[in-house]
Amino acid sequence: MRHDLDHHEGQRVSRRRLIAGVGSIGLAGLLAACGRDDGTVTTSTGETVTPQATAGTSGDLAALFTDANTCTLTASTTQGPYYFDADKIRRDIREDRPGTRLRVAIRVQDSEKCAPLPNAVVEIWHCDAAGLYSGAEGQSTGGGAPGGAPPSGAPGGGPGGTPPSGALGGGPGGTPPSGAPGGGAPGGGSEGEAADLTPTDDKRYLRGAQVTNADGIVEFVTVWPGWYRGRTVHIHAMVHVNNNRVLTTQVMFDEALNTKVFAAAPYATHTGRDTFNDKDNIYADSMLMKIVEDGDGYLGVINFSADSDRDGA
Repeated sequence: MRHDLDHHEGQRVSRRRLIAGVGSIGLAGLLAACGRDDGTVTTSTGETVTPQATAGTSGDLAALFTDANTCTLTASTTQGPYYFDADKIRRDIREDRPGTRLRVAIRVQDSEKCAPLPNAVVEIWHCDAAGLYSGAEGQSTGGGAPGGAPPSGAPGGGPGGTPPSGALGGGPGGTPPSGAPGGGAPGGGSEGEAADLTPTDDKRYLRGAQVTNADGIVEFVTVWPGWYRGRTVHIHAMVHVNNNRVLTTQVMFDEALNTKVFAAAPYATHTGRDTFNDKDNIYADSMLMKIVEDGDGYLGVINFSADSDRDGA
């Protein structure tokens, strides 16, 4: 079944193209516009424009959020070692990365009012099928150890294999990547633990940002994330309100679906997976996306409940 939304690819913004097709703005400009009463921003060509939010939410997508509705404050996590402002305001973040198509729909709510948060900026970023992060391919090779190689032949390491018994945060196969969270309860860590990365290459695949619509929803088109040593399969997300980072978190996937996806190309050649949901030091059940089949891929939805005024409630 295909859960359709309006596919307004012309609403994307990159360094070379504004949503309306005139000039360019980056993430900083977008954040400034969303925090301004008139919502306008001046592009590099000197024109004044109003960035557009994600297209209106279709009924079938809204229905998927019903069961996932929550106004409990979403757990904050470390941003990890591979975050930086990629300056990519766009819906389709795949570029040339192969993999199983995944549509990601995120609804952002105010944790105090239990109401949608429109005009919030949501960023996501994740590794590719081989476990590499754009902008940090050298660092992320082998799970964050520069120059390292991904483990092969680790117990339970085949795609879809059984989680290795007793492996914690990277048992067989190594330790978590440098700068990754090191212990604590699921969902632990704080937004300030890791500094923003200075990119070491010019790649920007699997990174992007969008503006929430009146329903508080953004949607991205990406591929199913791969994995790297010491971590389960995940996507990073960050929510900005009024130019402030109000939530940094992660989302995870059901292991049965990970097994199914990883049995096919291009994932199947990346063997030796060492960390599954039950042994990941960030994972919490509340971070699981609700997944449904969507044409030749999947659609995942999740609610983020953010403390938009950052008063701790």
